[in-house]
Amino acid sequence: MRKVVARADPHGHECPDPGGRPSGGPEGGRTSGGRPDDGGGGTKGGGHNGGGNGAATPPPGGRDAARRLHAVMELAKALATAHTLMDVVRISARQARAAMDAALASVSIWERDSGHLRVLVNDGDLADGEEALPHAETYAVTDFPEIIAPATWPTAWSNTVDERDSAHERVVALRRRGRHGCMVAPIMVEGRVWGELYLARHAEQPRFDAVDAEFAAVLAAQISAGLAQAEHYQRIEKLAFTDPLTGLANRRAIDARLDAAITRHYREGVVVSLIVCDVNGLKRLNDERGHDVGDRLLERFADQLSACSAMLPGSMAARLGGDEFCVLIEGFTPDEVVAVAEELCRRALRMHDGEGVACGVASTGDPVGPVTSADRLFRLADAAQYRAKGSRAIHPVVAGRGQPPDPTVSLAVDDDAVLPADSAPAGPPHRDRRRFRGALHNAEPGRLLAAVLGALDERVPGRVHRADTLGRLEIVADTFARMLDGVSWWISYVPPQGHSLRTVRYSIHRMTGSPGAARARYEAGTAEYDLSAYPAAAEAVQGGGFVQEVGDAGNDPAEEDLLLVGGYKAMVVAGGTNAAGGWLVEVFTDELSLSAQGLAPVLRALVAVALTGGASLPE
Repeated sequence: MRKVVARADPHGHECPDPGGRPSGGPEGGRTSGGRPDDGGGGTKGGGHNGGGNGAATPPPGGRDAARRLHAVMELAKALATAHTLMDVVRISARQARAAMDAALASVSIWERDSGHLRVLVNDGDLADGEEALPHAETYAVTDFPEIIAPATWPTAWSNTVDERDSAHERVVALRRRGRHGCMVAPIMVEGRVWGELYLARHAEQPRFDAVDAEFAAVLAAQISAGLAQAEHYQRIEKLAFTDPLTGLANRRAIDARLDAAITRHYREGVVVSLIVCDVNGLKRLNDERGHDVGDRLLERFADQLSACSAMLPGSMAARLGGDEFCVLIEGFTPDEVVAVAEELCRRALRMHDGEGVACGVASTGDPVGPVTSADRLFRLADAAQYRAKGSRAIHPVVAGRGQPPDPTVSLAVDDDAVLPADSAPAGPPHRDRRRFRGALHNAEPGRLLAAVLGALDERVPGRVHRADTLGRLEIVADTFARMLDGVSWWISYVPPQGHSLRTVRYSIHRMTGSPGAARARYEAGTAEYDLSAYPAAAEAVQGGGFVQEVGDAGNDPAEEDLLLVGGYKAMVVAGGTNAAGGWLVEVFTDELSLSAQGLAPVLRALVAVALTGGASLPE
């Protein structure tokens, strides 16, 4: 287990330090992730056989309840680390094949718009023409009526090569591929058939029976839970990077994409351009006819912006906030970008209720001087838009194309240098940013997500610069913990290609289980530990996340020990990587905190947001 270092809180109490972990393996003879013996004490040598009438003798391990329970637990643990739908699908096929002693396992999705089952993955002994990750293996749902027939839905069923209906599509496929029998279990997500789990055996293997069908249904149900989690995470991630009114990308998405684009420009010379525009007349429309009418104008303009950005394939259209929009373009000449900006201005003038847009353009391909940061290009485009707004121009203003000295380039001064931590911000905050005030605790995922994203957007210049990775993660950890009324949070770091995780910052909000609040404390830590001893944390550092409560079946023993020694009820953990390395955020709760169940995808999405933009090493 992890070593727990006692540290005094500001009131002199001893506080367990979750960041204090030894660099060696688990202590006290405890192991993390050890597998129990599949056979158990009662398994006889030689196993099972498939002879006789098939009713009394189970297939190898088929009726071993302990083994099958262990298989379900292994599947659940593996799915808990899955980050995407394809992660879930690959893990499910691999684990189900092993659990069912099958030669092949496949997972297919029912694409309702085309009426086909599309195979996403094949795992095991592949026949001629089969691919592990097929590109175009599809089957008409009408050939497999069992998946939608009310008489059988949603139970599992099987087919063999010697059954009477020899023309059945599955029987024909079994013969063609040299297999003897198959078992199919529908996969349900949110009350509807999502797809199916398909398992096949060779002739020398036992036939599937009724008990196998029940077990396949259990595995399919576990897979359903993994898919629901992946889809939930995708929705959360989309919410974090999408403007809810227009459906365009938001400022966070643009920040991440623009940083990557500037890196490509610096390394490869790729031309990067920005169109920044401000919708004219929105305030007047809101004041005179209401915000609903103003929102409709923004939606119509977003449609035009999206259509214009499609003229330059690969571009990203976004709403920055309020009446401000932008398009990020890579790989096109400045003249091509300006032509699209001109078209956008023409379309905006023709919109009902609109008064056109103020449009500014900046490109690394124009004479604007060195562009070594995303901030520099944004300032140039914003200054061009500011000049267009001031002159009521109906055409775009382009940075670097005025008479020298170009007034737009002169206007885009470097005004966002990092200030000392004790300096007051030199100007008003961004008008569209809102502060999380922490008056109420709330663990509802949508409100929690909005609160932390709001706190990230409200970061004070000079205290948390946009390129400060640790500062952004601290905002996430602190706001998340306060929303849950958590006990403490910890942030750790692992260098690129490293295997040792080092705690770099933490805060103890109050004593475990005590209603008396202690003053929050922010300090750097020096504890390090070997990730190989903590598999759950190692998975999280790669972009995963998990919630663990004391006493839950399947807990990572190392994390369970940490909770028990610290007196915690639960922990929410998520991590990810950026150019600086790997990062881990841990939030600990107790009986006084709100429930952490189901919040791993939320924290994972928030950590992903914090890791976008500039990257910096920990202090």
